[in-house]
Amino acid sequence: MNLLTGKVALITGAARGIGKAIALKFAAEGADVAFSDLNYDENMAATEKEIAALGVKSKGYASNAASFSDSEKLVNQVVKDFGKVDILVNNAGITRDNLLLRMTEQDWDAVLTVNLKSAFNLTKAVQRYMMKQRSGSIINMSSVVGVNGNAGQANYSASKAGLIGFTKSVAKELGSRGIRCNAIAPGFIETEMTKKLSEEVREAWIKTIPLRRAGKPEDVADVATFLASELSSYVSGQVINVCGAMST
Repeated sequence: MNLLTGKVALITGAARGIGKAIALKFAAEGADVAFSDLNYDENMAATEKEIAALGVKSKGYASNAASFSDSEKLVNQVVKDFGKVDILVNNAGITRDNLLLRMTEQDWDAVLTVNLKSAFNLTKAVQRYMMKQRSGSIINMSSVVGVNGNAGQANYSASKAGLIGFTKSVAKELGSRGIRCNAIAPGFIETEMTKKLSEEVREAWIKTIPLRRAGKPEDVADVATFLASELSSYVSGQVINVCGAMST
């Protein structure tokens, strides 16, 4: 369909999982793709090649999204290499799950810094370029846990709920410059993280989902493509749950 032909996308945390699925989907729709992860390793190199094989420009960058200075350097380098940034996907994230009773200050700080501060870092860095071109789509990866909360994930839930508030504020602040900002709240998605769960735990989760299946990274990537494209040109400040009605 070539929904993103001529666009340049920057996706954080995209060497694997949901971020990688979004990168590949964007490339299939014609976008040139810059993506980052903490280290330039074999996963990043392989993803870079997979994206390029779809006939678009692709480049991976080693960058710490939780670092303000790293994020600024990343965005400046992407603009230098690609000429512009039309789409930003703030996907970088970690978990440090534990009951609040046992959660350490370090676990709280790490999750809030990587999951929430990184979105501030990248959005702050990219906004001046988007404001100059008077267009742009920013997509923040929240979670149904940020919408509903979850026992044992107070830090993760707080970070993802914070992203929702951040999304709505950015949408109102930058809307007059033609910049849209939306959030996606995935539910139980099949990733490397969920594959580590026991079959018993997986089945228990799936029973809570009305569609009776786990989501795929591609399910999230399809919604991200909608939000990145002109199909959603009048959609901003919204949170779209991708959860099989789990959060309904």
